[in-house]
Amino acid sequence: MTTKDTVYIALFAAIYAVLGALPMVVLPFNPVPITAQSLGPMLAGSILGAKRATLASFLFIAIVLIGFPIMSGGRGGIGLILGPTGGFILGFPISAYSIGFLFEKNRHRLSIIWAFIYILLGGVVILYVIGLLWISLLFDIPLNKAFLGAIIFIPGDIIKAAIAATTVMVIKRSYPIIKE
Repeated sequence: MTTKDTVYIALFAAIYAVLGALPMVVLPFNPVPITAQSLGPMLAGSILGAKRATLASFLFIAIVLIGFPIMSGGRGGIGLILGPTGGFILGFPISAYSIGFLFEKNRHRLSIIWAFIYILLGGVVILYVIGLLWISLLFDIPLNKAFLGAIIFIPGDIIKAAIAATTVMVIKRSYPIIKE
């Protein structure tokens, strides 16, 4: 790993934290708040590639676990992992890796449509599967009920995927990080 890789990893862990500075929206009927932080793995995976994005996600999670209040709403600590948002947080590295892998394998034919699709697959579908499995196990509720409780988040996550796809296409043209 080069110094440049280390800088990218730290930069994107910081981007996750900055996204946590944006206010969260707490819904009275759902234990999982609406935050901008799920945009983190979308951007990291699509810009850095699988390995660096995964490491950035792990670095961010380690900082959260230590107790730094860098999650949305100024939260931090192991309690977040043990709560209803834990599956989503633990899903960040898998989400970032999946997106990075898809971008690396298809970088030569990448368009904004494909970028959007890859980000939806890794940043929404995979993250939801992990997060909803966690909620289902934690609260001992059927997976379909956990999914029904998450439907309200889908439009916002689609918007985040569109923002990430647009951002990555602009960055890719001016400063491509994922290379041969």
